[in-house]
Amino acid sequence: MTAQSVVDMLMHRNLINEGQADDILMDAKNSGKDLVELLVEFGIFATIDEFWALVASEIGAEYYDLTTFEPTPEILQTVTAGMARLCGAFPIATSPEGLHIALIDPLNAQLLEDLRFGLGKNIVPVVARREQIQKLIDSHYGSGTQSIQDIFSQLGVTPTKGTDKASLEAEANSAPIVRFVDLVLEQAIKEKASDIHFEPFEHEFKIRYRVDGSLYEMAPPPVHLSNSIISRVKVMSNMNIAERRVPQDGRIMTTVEGRQVDMRVSTLPTQYGESVVLRVLDRSSVNLDLSSLGMPKFLYDYIQETIHKPNGIFIVTGPTGAGKTTTLYAALKEINTIDAKLLTAEDPVEYDIDGIMQVPINEAVGLTFGRALRAFLRQDPDRIMVGEMRDVETAQIAIQASLTGHLVLSTLHTNDSAGAVTRLIDMGVEPFLLAATLEGVLAQRLLRTICKFCRVPYDPNPIVLNQLNLSQSDIGNKKFYTGAGCSTCGNSGYKGRKGLYELLDINDPLRELITQKAPTLVIRQKAIELGMSSLRDDGLRNIYDGETSIEEVLKYT
Repeated sequence: MTAQSVVDMLMHRNLINEGQADDILMDAKNSGKDLVELLVEFGIFATIDEFWALVASEIGAEYYDLTTFEPTPEILQTVTAGMARLCGAFPIATSPEGLHIALIDPLNAQLLEDLRFGLGKNIVPVVARREQIQKLIDSHYGSGTQSIQDIFSQLGVTPTKGTDKASLEAEANSAPIVRFVDLVLEQAIKEKASDIHFEPFEHEFKIRYRVDGSLYEMAPPPVHLSNSIISRVKVMSNMNIAERRVPQDGRIMTTVEGRQVDMRVSTLPTQYGESVVLRVLDRSSVNLDLSSLGMPKFLYDYIQETIHKPNGIFIVTGPTGAGKTTTLYAALKEINTIDAKLLTAEDPVEYDIDGIMQVPINEAVGLTFGRALRAFLRQDPDRIMVGEMRDVETAQIAIQASLTGHLVLSTLHTNDSAGAVTRLIDMGVEPFLLAATLEGVLAQRLLRTICKFCRVPYDPNPIVLNQLNLSQSDIGNKKFYTGAGCSTCGNSGYKGRKGLYELLDINDPLRELITQKAPTLVIRQKAIELGMSSLRDDGLRNIYDGETSIEEVLKYT
């Protein structure tokens, strides 16, 4: 159910006014909380059951508690697995009136039509708590990945031959295509995917999603439907569906199980059609809390001290997908107080944070990081976040901002913390200015953690240990662990991710080396002499703690 359809129902019944409706919609969008729980928080309903009872009353249906409901085999056979997942429907009973079906989205009248058409029976809607229906579908009809395969056989679709915009749009908005795309997005989000890939090839159409940094393949749909499915994604993200020759960017805001989910969409023309990648920005799954990022205590204390300084530059560095933005958002949230003005320039704005002025960079109209940063200095800020230092102009204005009494947080793409210093100097930043303003550089990576349900000790191969430069004497009695693979982790042996960190604390000896334009290696060596723990050292600590595997540390450090 969309937040809008629920709000419309409540306004129709005079339970809320227009102002409350706007507040609910805004909170649902920004918080990522379950919509029904949000309504209970707002005091519109005393309990969740009270809400579902109202929905039943709205559509003239019965309200069931399905906690202990167990269907008969005969009832289960009335609806196929594909149809159940496609429409979010579960059969309850039959009567002279027709087939009684519980719907995850009972306010969607089109679902009833689809079910009547697909099953050839009269449908009597039943209302129950969404999570109860979903649990019954999952336990009796298998996972979404299994049932995706037979969806199109349930609601057959014939692709059109037209290439004009009207034909493409009609095909993209046909019920089976709409439901299929919704189901793919829902399945990927349930698996906590960070990206969803739609990839057309000559003889197949792949759909893959990235979970904890690794790609997994979904059951592929028929290749002749690739254009219809991609057109549907483009319609959802407000792109030009008739234009297939140039890359496009868009955004999708959708509701999955009552949670608002934001997705950045990018298309790329390829030999056999458009490749589409969706970056999932699920506000409920990201934890923007510095204390919950799993940092060692010394690092947490250092960041707390640094972000409360009146001026200076703090840089987080690492490759794409290393969690840099999450770390900076968590730091911003920590200093987002009523007595401080915070401004951010981002490309694009990934998460909305109340109380912070966030500016999306738009190079097409000339709004670059440099130009935004210049404007920031006239906005009386206390702290500034620059999404990325891409050029010398941005870096120089950031230094200027720091020298005039502002704290600047930013990111860079370098392999390690010492490399950030030489990268900025190579860009054209004066070494003495960098030495005066830089407070610290944090390099980070995200590693998969071993699944706690199937973690087992094992003896690693001596060749692999040699790659880590570890001898038998270094190991001693330390234990090594790996994931055997189970249903919880999808037989991958890994579940979840955690950060590896390397902190370059800029002190006087290092400032002297920066002024002298010392090479990366010299700065790095000096920092290690002064007590810096490298990414590899942090990786070894996590291996010995049984948090991750040797292979993961070798892969990322």
